Amino acid sequence: MSATARVIVVGSINVDLVVTLERLPAPGETVSGGRFSRHGGGKGANQATAAARLGAAVTMVGAVGDDDLGDEALALLRNEGIDVERVARLAGVATGVALIAVDADGENQIAVASGANLELDPALPELGESDVMLLNHEISEAARLAAARAARGPVVLNPAPARPIPDELAALGPILTPNAGEARELTGEEEPEAAARALRERTGAPVLITLGADGALLVADEVAHIPAPRVQVVDTTGAGDTLNGALAAELAAGRDLREAAAFAVRVAALSTRVAGAREGMPRRDEVT
Repeated sequence: MSATARVIVVGSINVDLVVTLERLPAPGETVSGGRFSRHGGGKGANQATAAARLGAAVTMVGAVGDDDLGDEALALLRNEGIDVERVARLAGVATGVALIAVDADGENQIAVASGANLELDPALPELGESDVMLLNHEISEAARLAAARAARGPVVLNPAPARPIPDELAALGPILTPNAGEARELTGEEEPEAAARALRERTGAPVLITLGADGALLVADEVAHIPAPRVQVVDTTGAGDTLNGALAAELAAGRDLREAAAFAVRVAALSTRVAGAREGMPRRDEVT
């Protein structure tokens, strides 16, 4: 990996509180007998973890509360070798939390309290021309725009969850990485290629649309379909975050976009073999 270029993730940091049940409760109903677990979450922190496991130098820029969940979230990131010096601890504000109920068939209900994530005023490190900025939609519009304006190198915007991309941000030419549903919601186009072309027309930059088991579609100067390897899928949770982290890691290492995208699709496929958003994220030797 590059000795100088970094991945700078400006995004969300959550703790996921998960209860696995035989069935999901109806409104007003209590279902007992579940199993509880807690995990690190938030798209920003997940993507940072994916990049770090592939050997990238990663700086996380985010915000957590001054509570025990904030301590836990930061400890998990430090354990991955991620620089968290730019993560703010906000007094009197709760760390972001996702409350997740999952049934025996894998269906889920998720309630998110964004907490400190929406209070993020990014304190960015000094940026180099090769540093890759990775953003997502789980922080405020102002924070995304400030980070993108400060970037000197490539900017990757994962527009998830789907919401309109402001003209000021689109004009900065970020590489967009929606999934097919998000691309459809952002453009109104049903076909992924038509959606990608519409997004590229707005930004003037490449668009990578993820297609699940069908891989991804890259629309740049040319259109390329990138197939995914066939794997025994256990859980697709976190596959999109894995892809974004891997893409940013490879771009920071000096790979061209097509090569980086193909690698990222393979890494994302491998991540689905294990249950959990971060649990299946592979390290570089596993990918090799």
